[in-house]
Amino acid sequence: MAPHTYFSGQPLPVAKMAASLSRPVQSVDHHPKLFHSLQQERNSVLSLAADDDSIYTGSQDGQISVWDKSTFKLTAVLRGHTGSILALEYAPDKHWLFSASGDSTIRVWNTRTHTPLYLVHPHLETDSGDLFSLVWCAPLQTIYVGCQNTSLQWFSFSIPTLEHASFGLSLPSDGALRSGTSTPTSTATSRKAHKFFDSYPQYTRRPADLDARNPTCASCLPSSVSASSTSNTLPSASASGLITPPNDGCVQGDRIKAPLAVLQVPPECVAFSAHYGYVYCMALLPSNREGSDDVYHEDARDGSLQLVTGSGDSTVKLWQLPNGGSQDAAPKLLHTFDCSVGAVLALAVRGDTVYAGCQDGLVKVWDLETRTLVRRLFVVENVDILSMTMLHSDLFVCSANGDIQRWSGAFDLVGSWRGHEGIILSSIVTHVPVTDSAEEQNSEKFTLVTGGNDDMIKVWEVAPPRSDKHALSELSRFNNTTDISKSINDILVYALTKFVGIPSVSNSPAHKEDCRQAAIWLRKCFTQLGAEASLLPTGETTNPLVLATFHGTRTAPHRPRVLFYGHYDVIPARPAGWTSDPFVLAGRNGYLYGRGATDNKGPIMAVACAAADLLARRALGADLVMLVEGEEEAGSGGFADAVRRHKDAIGHIDSILVSNSTWIAEDTPCITYGLRGVVHCNVEIANDGPDLHSGVDGGAAREPMLDMVKLLGTLTDESNRVAIPDFYDRVRPLTEEERQLYKVLSSVTQTPASLLAARWREPSLTVHNVEVSGPRNSTVIPSKVRAHISVRIVPDQDLESIAASVQEHIRDQFRRMKSPNKLNVTIDQTADWWLGSLDDPWFHALESAVKDEWGVDPLRIREGGSIPSVPYLEKEFSCHALHLPLGQSTDQAHLPDERISLSNLRRGKRVVERFLANVASTPAPSPVQQDPS
Repeated sequence: MAPHTYFSGQPLPVAKMAASLSRPVQSVDHHPKLFHSLQQERNSVLSLAADDDSIYTGSQDGQISVWDKSTFKLTAVLRGHTGSILALEYAPDKHWLFSASGDSTIRVWNTRTHTPLYLVHPHLETDSGDLFSLVWCAPLQTIYVGCQNTSLQWFSFSIPTLEHASFGLSLPSDGALRSGTSTPTSTATSRKAHKFFDSYPQYTRRPADLDARNPTCASCLPSSVSASSTSNTLPSASASGLITPPNDGCVQGDRIKAPLAVLQVPPECVAFSAHYGYVYCMALLPSNREGSDDVYHEDARDGSLQLVTGSGDSTVKLWQLPNGGSQDAAPKLLHTFDCSVGAVLALAVRGDTVYAGCQDGLVKVWDLETRTLVRRLFVVENVDILSMTMLHSDLFVCSANGDIQRWSGAFDLVGSWRGHEGIILSSIVTHVPVTDSAEEQNSEKFTLVTGGNDDMIKVWEVAPPRSDKHALSELSRFNNTTDISKSINDILVYALTKFVGIPSVSNSPAHKEDCRQAAIWLRKCFTQLGAEASLLPTGETTNPLVLATFHGTRTAPHRPRVLFYGHYDVIPARPAGWTSDPFVLAGRNGYLYGRGATDNKGPIMAVACAAADLLARRALGADLVMLVEGEEEAGSGGFADAVRRHKDAIGHIDSILVSNSTWIAEDTPCITYGLRGVVHCNVEIANDGPDLHSGVDGGAAREPMLDMVKLLGTLTDESNRVAIPDFYDRVRPLTEEERQLYKVLSSVTQTPASLLAARWREPSLTVHNVEVSGPRNSTVIPSKVRAHISVRIVPDQDLESIAASVQEHIRDQFRRMKSPNKLNVTIDQTADWWLGSLDDPWFHALESAVKDEWGVDPLRIREGGSIPSVPYLEKEFSCHALHLPLGQSTDQAHLPDERISLSNLRRGKRVVERFLANVASTPAPSPVQQDPS
């Protein structure tokens, strides 16, 4: 092989991109600088690996080239395999390089000396076929191998395992054999007998062995093996440890060094039929690859290690690896993901996300927590994806047409270029040393290394994503539970900063992945604060629930269970009107500004930190179950079904706590005890014709817009009361106690009591918008008109009856118009009203907690808005709900410069602590009696 190098130049023109569902990004044509090129003449680059000093390239001719990272010169060639090098894996803890080949062997090399250490034969040897994939698991000291015969095999290099192996070797981590343990053998460079190619004629009834001298294979044997073939003893190595290769060209170059020992995968270390196809690719979770920002732990005793495998059977399988005490134990299959479209040829992982590169040009993105498909990336239609690699949150995808694409963590295509004039077969991300001549300091930069069948190895200069503010972030500064109570306020603000930094806008397709990342981050945050947390799927198109339980003192005879409901999704935040970036938490004049600060991310973190503080002080006498959804701002799609489906996991609940509103003033704390319900209704009037010109057809056609105006006018009377028949019949009358309460609130807010009552306890009807077909030009008669209306309901109006009466009234009034146009009325969303019990002991426990913290009696208020999940949860768990507002009336929820007072946030946390302490000593309440009607 004659290697050549080319100094950096420009990459080839940008490749044509396939259609994608990603957001349009202005820098989509951006491509990185080509840092260096290497060439292997007439030698495809099938596999890549790298350590601190070198880049290793596995080639089609069975050799491994070693390139110096500083000079990009070829420094060594590792020989021994007789088949293509299909996979390379570097073990940094041992300074070992594993190579897997089409000759059905795994070889282990010392990367410091570039000498062979071990030769590993898979179980069934050549019957395992080509060995396509490798993964090294340092905590288990185990290499995992994906095989052509559909098996998953593994071999442990732990010293106890090797000491009890059948060959009696005792092998330390440096690869050197201890004196007196065994004699190294030279059979590493030989083959084992193949039952077909080394067979005798059938009539001889002799088992296959190397003495068969099959001419197809004999020419490939080293002379030392041929010379010893008449003996039953294994040949020993020469004094130099080298074997002279034959002159027939089957093995190139100089003499081949013999490994120290030959090892065999035992039958108990095989998962037969792990897939129903070749096992093409594997990845370890959490990722230990260079370029990954996963938190990788060397200790495997917590059972957190998992293996992902991809196969030609179109599936991705998730395996649980054994803990540190049982290296030889078999991986346990946890789940199978069906990609349904061709072979899975490449895998990449980050956190709880698996990227599967498929044969049809798709990358399928799977969430491991909820086991759902969260995205499909259309790379290049019907072009195989053969290699993928991660750089922090960004994914590099290499295709068989020579294209390279870069996708952001939000699934945006941010770069695409032609990388090779041929098929890209392998890729890795690694550091290369860079000398800063100006400051004479050495630094490192990330590079993407790609190899193809054009005999080229290309080194691309790449940078991590510019902003990692949306990345998953661990609360690493607060991992020690004993320190939490001392710095809990720091945790509260720090966590809220990270939480607000994730733009989890639920009603925007562009932020779909941000919502999922927010759920993943929140689950990890709850776990670090001391809870048992998980994600619950709500459907393929909706965001998952986060379920977390902070367990109280286990020895308590009675441990009440409080369910906190919140939502991690937010509404959009257009930059106009904001003083600072809405997704960067900013502190000004005692307030924290950012989208979601008060609705609802701030209260969520306050409640979680309250439980964490009590846990740290061994003072949590109740179980706090946190149920946080990601669709509240978009109608809570899938919420009710998911709660019913996972009700056993949530467990028994004694009371529900919500914090999703604000005070009615600035300085006086409040408790909300009532919410109005809502019915959202769409009304459409249309004809079968096209839009018309008013100058041509005005007056000649019955216009849908005029019908709509007349129809909407029938919904209210001259006094602005709802004109639907029997609408007010079941409205609960105003009591004297309420009247006095409104007088008190009126004096505090300087708002007339009648206005407060109209906002909180009286029903209402609102026309939100009217939309038309066509260009909305003043000369156009639209053929279709749509209006959106909502009706707010109060106790004791029946939700279903009101929804039905609204539709019936609209249809009846339209029939009276005798219009030739067509009417369509639909109910979009509904939410029932909610009214808390002021005599409930749980309400008194909360009221007492607020009074003890603030030194004043809290105001008892109601809200005119609706939270669909509150009345639903009350009915589902047969218990009362409580609503604790933390924000002030000027918090600007849903508006620019949304904020929350830092004092309110911290004192709100202390109120929750007091409440949990109070309910721990409160007798269990009797279940809420449901209305049989």
